[in-house]
Amino acid sequence: MSEPLNEERTVTTEFSHQRVDHIAVQLFPEYSRSKLQAWIASGELTVDGKKRKSKEKLTGGEVMLLNGSLEMALDHQPQDIPITVVYEDDTIIVINKPTNLVVHPGAGNQDGTLLNALLFHYPELSQVPRAGIVHRIDKDTTGLMVVARTLDAHTHLIQQLQTREMGREYEAVVCGQLTGGGVVDEPIARHSTQRTKMAVQPMGKEAITHYRLIKKYDHHTHIRLKLETGRTHQIRVHMAYLHYPLVGDSTYAGRLRLPKGISPELQFALKSFPRQALHAQHLELIHPLTQDQMSFECDLPEDFVNLLAELQTEFDSHERY
Repeated sequence: MSEPLNEERTVTTEFSHQRVDHIAVQLFPEYSRSKLQAWIASGELTVDGKKRKSKEKLTGGEVMLLNGSLEMALDHQPQDIPITVVYEDDTIIVINKPTNLVVHPGAGNQDGTLLNALLFHYPELSQVPRAGIVHRIDKDTTGLMVVARTLDAHTHLIQQLQTREMGREYEAVVCGQLTGGGVVDEPIARHSTQRTKMAVQPMGKEAITHYRLIKKYDHHTHIRLKLETGRTHQIRVHMAYLHYPLVGDSTYAGRLRLPKGISPELQFALKSFPRQALHAQHLELIHPLTQDQMSFECDLPEDFVNLLAELQTEFDSHERY
C-alpha cells in the first residue's frame, strides 16, 4: 500500500550550479536521499516537467515536481522492542527515545529500529508512512519524538516542522568553557569528501541553532539549545564549528583530548561516556486534531546525569577565590 504524493518546490538561486539530487535533498528534507534518487531515476521527480539525471546541474528558477508514491510500513516487521511513551491519544504518540536505538531502517540497520518497535506496539501504524515517524534524532541521542497515528496527523506535523511551528529544545555538554549564549546561523550540507558526515557549507541549506548556558565547569559547559531548523546532525555540526564539540561525539569532536590535571574519576567518566552528550528535552507542537498548543518535557537520562555529577564534583574540588 502506498500514499500518492503531489508536491512542488521552486529551485531558488541559492541552489544554482548544484546537482539535481543534491537540490532535491534540500528541498524535500522529509524524504531520504535514496528515495529521492529513486524518484529522479524513475521520472517521478521532474524538473520543469522533464526527467533529468541526478548528476545534472541546475541554474535556479526551475520547478521540481514530485508525483510519486510513498510506501507504507507494510514491508517492515513488528518487533517487541520496549519504548517509553510520554503521551498518547488517538492522533499522536510522544515517546522518550533511549540511546543506541536507530529510528528508521536503513543500510546496516534493517531491523531493531524504533519503526519496528512502533509497528509491534501500534499495528495500525503500518497504514501510515514511516509508521508515523515525523522527525528523526540520531541513534545515540536520547529524548522526545512525536509520532503521528493517522495520515492527516502525519501531514499536519510535517507542515509544522517546515513552518517552524514545532519547537524542539535540547540539552548538551560541550568541550570547553563557553562565556555566553548565542546563535549559530550557518548553512549545512553533506561533507564534500566524507559522505557520512555533514558540514557547514556556503551552498548548504539554512540552519539556525540558538544556545544558552546552563552551567560552566572547569573545562566543559552544560548548555540548552533550540532549533529553528532541523538539518541532519545540526547541533553536533554547529557546536563543532564553534570549536565547542559535544562530549562523546567521535564523529565531529575528533580524537578525545582530556584536560590536564583532572581527576582519575573524571578521566574515566569522559573516556567511558558512550555517545554524544545530547538529549531532546523539550517538545512543543500544535495538536493536529484539536489545534491545542502542547508541550512535553522529559528528564535527562542516567548516563547524562552521572556525567554532570562528575563534572560538578571536579568543579567543587577546586578552591574558588
